[in-house]
Amino acid sequence: MKKTLVSAALLGVGAVVLAGCAGGTGSAGSDEGAEIRVWLVGADTPQEARDYLVETFEADNPGSTLVIEEQSWEGLVDKLTTSLSSSDSPDIVEFGNTQAPAFTSVGALLDLSDEFEALGGDDLLPGFVEAGSYDGAFYAPPLYSGARVVFADPALVTEAPATLDDYIASATALAEANPGKSGIYFAGQDWYNALPFIWENGGEIAVESNGEWDAQLSSDESVAGLLQVQELMTTASTAPKDGDNAEPWTPYCEGSAIQFSAPNWALGLASACETENPPAAPLVYALPGMDGGPAQVFAGGSNIGISARSANPDLAKEALAIILSDEFQTIYGENGLIPAKKSLASTLGDSPEAAAFAEAASNAKLTPASANWAEVEASRVLEDFFVKIAQGGDVAALAAEVDTQIEDILNG
Repeated sequence: MKKTLVSAALLGVGAVVLAGCAGGTGSAGSDEGAEIRVWLVGADTPQEARDYLVETFEADNPGSTLVIEEQSWEGLVDKLTTSLSSSDSPDIVEFGNTQAPAFTSVGALLDLSDEFEALGGDDLLPGFVEAGSYDGAFYAPPLYSGARVVFADPALVTEAPATLDDYIASATALAEANPGKSGIYFAGQDWYNALPFIWENGGEIAVESNGEWDAQLSSDESVAGLLQVQELMTTASTAPKDGDNAEPWTPYCEGSAIQFSAPNWALGLASACETENPPAAPLVYALPGMDGGPAQVFAGGSNIGISARSANPDLAKEALAIILSDEFQTIYGENGLIPAKKSLASTLGDSPEAAAFAEAASNAKLTPASANWAEVEASRVLEDFFVKIAQGGDVAALAAEVDTQIEDILNG
């Protein structure tokens, strides 16, 4: 089978790097006037952390500057694929943990094996270290982690549902009792929040056997979960059937959503709504599983690495060390993001919200561990699939169709 365009482009990144463009010539503290460009994705990294990074780096490296360039999650893989192979590559890049294998496997990132201990060593989140490593080399440490939790208007939701069925029934009842509002905001493209329903019913996205990937969304177990997703999207949510879930706290702040599910770092955004008559700070709880206890939710978060084409790799390493420092990572924890280091988990605090974060993270799960998984995300087949489900399509037929598409990519 032919590789997708994304795969071909990623291989192109590796070819350019291996041709001798990797490594750069910078040296720490010696390249006065050098500019280090850091790509951070979305608005998850607090401004306080951004300011700390810039101020600390520039104080430690007089004459050099650090510039943060915020990127969007949409189209990130394609943009990184192009940028990391160009002569104008950014120095440091953030990417989702599921996207990491696409870049570690083709030589697009600087080998940081010698820096592993200095960056945190065994204190770093192990799952993210695994995602950021390839063929025995370490390329991308964790930046932060998070698990999806449910945020609810405490005026209408006073306690967490006990099971997944209770959650579905409660969200539907809330929508019925409050016309025009979402009992749970669930946009059509939101496949991340659909995964727990698949997993809790015993389904999978895809499994590997003897080097071949077998997509599983059309299995009986997965279809059962997908039907639950369709029920919520069509009866409990007023979110756009073809919309994304980029900022689900916005309808909450505006009063059109009673509940939404998002990574735990959304707490600050949902607690400081800049709207007229905003709801109170939300009640936060872990999505319940089929039999009680926390559901298997998607383990979100990011890795971060240095471009193999950075012109100033040593200065980039200094900036990365600041990002992995206790001081920088503590800012993440204090703002509801799970820090990159296990020893800093206490920075989340001991509030009920922090307890919900920990409960959700305790059963979090990753997408298939394939170097081609980033291509699945870049192709947007999952977004298209769930939009059709939200629009009332035949779940079993749609699942069989998307299984073929996923297998073509993973086995391409």
